This record gives sequence, structure tokens and C-alpha cells, in this order.
Amino acid sequence: QVQLVESGGGLVQAGGSLRLSCVASGSIFNLNRMGWYRQVPGKERELVATITMGMGGLSTYADSVKGRFTISRDNVKKSVFLQMNSLKPEDTAVYFCHARTLPSATNYWGQGTQVTVSS
Repeated sequence: QVQLVESGGGLVQAGGSLRLSCVASGSIFNLNRMGWYRQVPGKERELVATITMGMGGLSTYADSVKGRFTISRDNVKKSVFLQMNSLKPEDTAVYFCHARTLPSATNYWGQGTQVTVSS
């Protein structure tokens, strides 16, 4: 079994910062990519940021968070982090940790952590 455990969500005022963490445990082999998605009620889950776990750590971001959010990872600890600065009310969502392994292209999801940004 594979588990992704998130932490770091909470309530913050607009302009504030939060740092999300996610640790992968269990039988994970060939971890290729980890990242963060978010979802609000009535909308589809959307990508926030992802990063490859190999050499180089290539990252991608949603346009809405570029310049404000930074994703990073720890290969040894199979962890991924999301530093969120200059938070806006529209960033309010449940944030889900995601991991993908190769070559099976298996996707794993965390249980989600609530981020609420008040205006």
C-alpha cells in the first residue's frame, strides 16, 4: 500500500503564507513525479504545481500561482513541499498531494488538506 500524508493547511489572511508538506510511504518504486492539485466544491480538480523526482527536479506551475508558489522536493524522504506566498482568497481550496510512478503510470492521492484565505 502507498500512502501520501499532507500537512500544513489552515486559515490565513490574504497576503499571508503557508507551507504544505507531503510524505510518501509504503511500497513506492520508481517515483517519477510529485505535485499538488486543488479543488473547490462544484469544480474539477486542477493542477497547482508538479516536480519531477529525478535529477534536475523540473517543475511546472499553473499560471494562476506562478511567482507566488514554489514547489520543492526531497528525493531521499520521498517528500514534496509547496511554499505559498501572497495568498489570495481565490486560492481557497482543498489541496491534494499527488504522486506518479513509472513505468506503470500509477497515480496516488493524499486525503487533502484545507487551505482557506480570508479577505
